[in-house]
Amino acid sequence: MTSRISPLRDFLKRESTGGLLILLASACGLLIANSPLSETYFSFLDFHISVGAGWYLIDLSILKVINYLLMSLFFFVVGLEIKRELTSGHLASLKKAMLPLIAAIGGMAIPALIYLAIAGGVAPGGWGVPVATDIALAVGLLTMVGSSVAASLRSFLLALAVIDDIGAILIIAFVYSTGISFSWLAAGALSIVFIALLQKVKVTSIFVYAIFAFTLWFSLYKTGVHPTLAGVILGLMTPNIPKTDSDIEDSEDGSVSVIEWLEHKFHPISTFFVVPLFAFANTGVTISLDSIKGASQSSIAWGIFFGLVIGKPVGVLLAAIGAKRLKIAELPSGISNSSLLATGSAAGIGFTVAIFIANLAFKDSQTQDIAVLAVIVASIVSALLSTAIFKFSENNEKKRQRF
Repeated sequence: MTSRISPLRDFLKRESTGGLLILLASACGLLIANSPLSETYFSFLDFHISVGAGWYLIDLSILKVINYLLMSLFFFVVGLEIKRELTSGHLASLKKAMLPLIAAIGGMAIPALIYLAIAGGVAPGGWGVPVATDIALAVGLLTMVGSSVAASLRSFLLALAVIDDIGAILIIAFVYSTGISFSWLAAGALSIVFIALLQKVKVTSIFVYAIFAFTLWFSLYKTGVHPTLAGVILGLMTPNIPKTDSDIEDSEDGSVSVIEWLEHKFHPISTFFVVPLFAFANTGVTISLDSIKGASQSSIAWGIFFGLVIGKPVGVLLAAIGAKRLKIAELPSGISNSSLLATGSAAGIGFTVAIFIANLAFKDSQTQDIAVLAVIVASIVSALLSTAIFKFSENNEKKRQRF
């Protein structure tokens, strides 16, 4: 029996629902980390699993199984969404892509500069933390705000967040990958070649692709490049062509593409299981008077906080206005500067990817905890600011219409 889907609507619906699960999982992580179960919680996450021996040894803690292995599925879905947006979505043409591209660049550059101005002398490597946007929570916020958000703003935020993800992926690949082993890098490249050949001869078995997907992940794990990038590479390599033997169809276009079919299969697992599990495992920060005092006196925490809360909305707004004045891009009809600012604040909800980068940027656990706490607080403040600005803008519009 054939089932019907609407790829973009389903994607946004899952992301907004997934955002609520992220909040719930994060709250559970925080509560358990600050309860009598905290020792059990941290001991479990630190428990190591070893498979193999010698050159084929994989030795990961439970936390790294989540962050290295399961999050590869999350980044695979991210890669699929980037590919879909680039080939048939909001970024399919230069004209469509220009506004969110420029806004995203501004929304990444300004937070990085703010962080460096505040904490560059202490920990310059943390500049990548406040550049990220959490699609699930940002889209979820715009859904909850409701009628005060124009449909064009949701599309703009989605495109902006996708470009943000591309930037974050490049940062992870080129900034936070160290000690590269070129022999294993060659093995990873060979895996990519084999996958491309499988596509060329039209092999459709997921099991066959899964074998080479694992060899790519394992090669990157041994290389020193973060292994989750395997997921991104596989997503970007997926062809946007019709799926001929699909059991689903697009409610608008009839046939579905391979990308849409894979998203339909894997996006729910990523959204409803992997990302909430990541949030549960990575937001378990011990909060005490000493930790709050330490964070409040940390330039790293303030750099991340102001980067997300101030840098994101200001960067998005200034870049969008600049693009309009230079006639490089046009703002969608009905969008005001205040609604752009509110959307920029929604983009300041860094969370998942920001926490992910924080764990790569800082090596000692104490600094990681400070960074994670700063991301959590900044994301909450950004969400509140975005909601307040949207409501303020909506009320002003109603007053203008009344008079």
